[in-house]
Order: sequence, then C-alpha cells, then structure tokens
Amino acid sequence: MAWENAKARAADLGISKASLYPTIAAVALAETNRTDIFFSPDFIRQTTGTFAPGITLNYIIFDFGRRLQDVAISRSGLLSANFLFNDTHRRIIFDVMQAYYRLLNGKGQEDAAEANLNNAQTVERAAEARLEQGLATLPDVLEARSAAAQADYDLQAAIGATEIAHGDLATSLGISPTAQFKVESIRDLPIPTELPDTVEASIDRALAQRPDLLQRVADLRAAGSEIRAARTAYLPTLSFDGNGGIARSYAQQLQQAGLYSPNQEYWDARLSLSWNVFDGFARENRLARAKADQKQASAELNAMRDQVENQVWSAYSTAKTALRQQRAAAALLAAASESYDAALQSYNFGVRSQIDVVSAQRALASARTADVSARTQLLTGVAALAFQTSDLLHAKRP
Repeated sequence: MAWENAKARAADLGISKASLYPTIAAVALAETNRTDIFFSPDFIRQTTGTFAPGITLNYIIFDFGRRLQDVAISRSGLLSANFLFNDTHRRIIFDVMQAYYRLLNGKGQEDAAEANLNNAQTVERAAEARLEQGLATLPDVLEARSAAAQADYDLQAAIGATEIAHGDLATSLGISPTAQFKVESIRDLPIPTELPDTVEASIDRALAQRPDLLQRVADLRAAGSEIRAARTAYLPTLSFDGNGGIARSYAQQLQQAGLYSPNQEYWDARLSLSWNVFDGFARENRLARAKADQKQASAELNAMRDQVENQVWSAYSTAKTALRQQRAAAALLAAASESYDAALQSYNFGVRSQIDVVSAQRALASARTADVSARTQLLTGVAALAFQTSDLLHAKRP
C-alpha cells in the first residue's frame, strides 16, 4: 500500500511537470450544411461540406511561477510519500523484531518450565526414596508431587504460548502460521551490557532521521508552495495558441453537379494576455486557506517534535530499566540455583525439611522465568529505542 501510494505521488509529479510543456493535438474537422440562399428573384438551395485535418498548439509562455509552484507541491507530496514508505519499513522491521523476541521468550520460558519440571521430579523422587526408608512422611511426598504437577502445568502453558508466538511471527513475516521454521535460543543472543548513547544524543538522532517527522517537514514545505501558488493567481498569464492544416471543400447548387475545391492551407495564431481582475474574492479566500494550512502544518510539526522527544525519552528509560533488571535477574538466578542445589543436598542428608527444598525449587523456577523475561525485555527495549530513533533503518549490515 505504501509503495503504490509513492508510485501515485510520483505520477502526480509527472502530471504537474507536464504543464510546463506545450499541448499539441491532432484534429479532424468535418462539417456539412444545406441552406436556401436568396439570389433574386429566387431562393437557390446550396449544399456545402468541408473536411479539414489539422494540428492545434497551446502553450503558456509565462505565469509568474504558478506552474512551478504546482511542481513544487507535487515534489513535496512525493517526498512525503517516500518518507511514509520508509516509515512503513521501520514499523515492519520493529513488528518482526517484537514478534521474534516474543517467540524467543516463549521458547525460553518453555525451556525454563521443562528444567523446573525436571527439578520438581528430582525432588519428588528424593521424597519417595526417603519415604521408603522411613525418613519422610506421606505429606512430604504429596507436597513434592503437587510441585511436580504444578511444574508440568506451567510447562504445558509455556508450550501453548510458544505456539501462539510462532503464529504471530509467521504472520509478521507474511507466511502461513503452519509454516515450520527454527529460531535460535534467547540464551545464544548477545545481551547488551550498556546503552550505546546518551538520551540527548538519541533524541538528536531521532529528530534528524525519523521518517514520520521528515514527512511532516515535507508537508510544511508543500503548504508553503500552496501559499506562493495562491499569490500568483493575482498576476496575469501570457499564452500562445494556434492551429493549422489543410481543408478540402465540396459545394453544390440546385441539381447541378457538385465541385470539389483544391486543398486549401489554413492557419491562425494568437498571443493572449489574460488577467483576472475580479473573481468574487475567491483568490483571497484561497490564500487565506493556504496560510491557515501552513500554520496547521507548522503546529503539527512542532507537536510531533515534542512527541518524538518524549517517545525517545520513554524508550531510553525503559531500555535502561530493563538493563538493570536483567543484571538483577541474572544474579537472582545464580543465587537461586545455588540455594536449590544446597537445599536438595541437605535434604538428602536429612538436615533440611521437605518444605525447604520445595520452596527452593519454586524460587529457582521463578528465577528462571524472571531471567528469561528480563532478557526479552532488554532485547525488546533496545529494539524499541532503535525504533524510536529510527536506527532500525540505518543499522550497519555485517
């Protein structure tokens, strides 16, 4: 849709440029008439016919830049459509990235849920072994079984979420959700350790390269051309038009034989200076409308600048927060893993209770989920910042 819109605006530019050239048309005029002419003392019937092929030429010689302003308006419209096309690319790229990270998050949560199920089953087997040895009670085993069942439930939910994310990514790619493809693990993706620039530098970059903002700039330029075009309506227009060709005539009177004339060359040429003196204040109203449209375009541009700055600020803050959360989640996962290993070992030695080891297992499950979510939020946050600054369209390819 965006591409066809850009092609249509390119055609508009070609149409406006066509007004700078003369218009040449081939014509073929044919006429016949019959009348009774008075030739004293009688009326004599006369029939005449003429066939005249020719060429007409029309050309505006000078109009004080009115057509040039129309060209400028169309050129700004084409530029605006091109920026819209670029912005469509930017949004598609970000949509695919978001869907991709959601799928990686789903697979990461699925892997985490599977690891949690394995841990819960390990605790369950340990509890059953201690019950057989008379070192544990049946409630301890039931608690372990409940934790394993909950882990299996969470795993099935994670599998379903992954399948939905798979379909979302396929839709973003323009393929069928039933299409099978593989993606890398979220743990294989490099995680940013720092944001590349300051928030001030990110805002400056966004103001310089955001295509939707540049589209507003093009609209403002078009509005300025509209004003200049409206002012030229107060000035005269000098134009030239003419035609020429060869005429062939036939004439007949009464019942006598008709006669054909030889080919007759004809031409005429006119140079016209037209000046609209009064048009019911239409030009004044068109100029007033053009000025109002320019002020509106300027206000919309200023409002969008403020909006872009706020969007970059929010995206930068979100990415920075996600960076800190990812560090905290990694530390939490490391601590929870050590705590679970120690609790399970102590439980096997009989110095920790069933409640302690199940709590440690659940804390580890929560830490795994938080770690995957934090990685996804960081990657999505960095992508959102690149989307707001339009770095997605200027990323360096390897």
